[in-house]
Amino acid sequence: MGFLLRLSRAIDALNRLVGHTVYWLILAMVLVSAGNAMFRYLFDLSSNAWLELQWYLFSAVFLLAAGYALLHNEHVRIDVIFGHLPPRMRAAIDIIGGVFFLLPMAIIIMVLSWPVFIESYRINEYSSDAGGLLRWPVKLLIPIGFLLLALQGVSEIIKRIGFLLGFLPDPFERHREPVAEEQLPKEQLPGERLGGSPS
Repeated sequence: MGFLLRLSRAIDALNRLVGHTVYWLILAMVLVSAGNAMFRYLFDLSSNAWLELQWYLFSAVFLLAAGYALLHNEHVRIDVIFGHLPPRMRAAIDIIGGVFFLLPMAIIIMVLSWPVFIESYRINEYSSDAGGLLRWPVKLLIPIGFLLLALQGVSEIIKRIGFLLGFLPDPFERHREPVAEEQLPKEQLPGERLGGSPS
């Protein structure tokens, strides 16, 4: 079990790194979108390349951050039922869901999308729109994104098994990462004076 837990920690670290990198793609997406809109309305200039770049960045965020979202248990689930179940039952449901639904789905999409990327790369596929971008880089995001999701699925299954065997604490009680406001020194929180007392 020790090797599996180390593997799980390595996968978590990989998806954490990818997730923190993807944060910057969101900023890039906002800047590209705002710049494109500004040039279109102020100077009557428009470009399919800039529009497609927005789509590419959105696709990258959505696909590459899927494993990161799973790491933080942020995927949609029926919490009104799931949240009231005992921890061991929740862990068992996650193991069954991971083994029989998540991993097969991620592997099938990864396998089916790989030839699509290879063909796009082979013919150096471009967008059919005038001034559009290369297509293969965005098609490569599909197998990479689902590989990261499948790896994180393996990590979550390992952690649930580790919990059931008594090696790990309840995975549903993990602390989430603090948001930016929570990382500020207490006296700098909005609505508080520098002395730390609420205004």
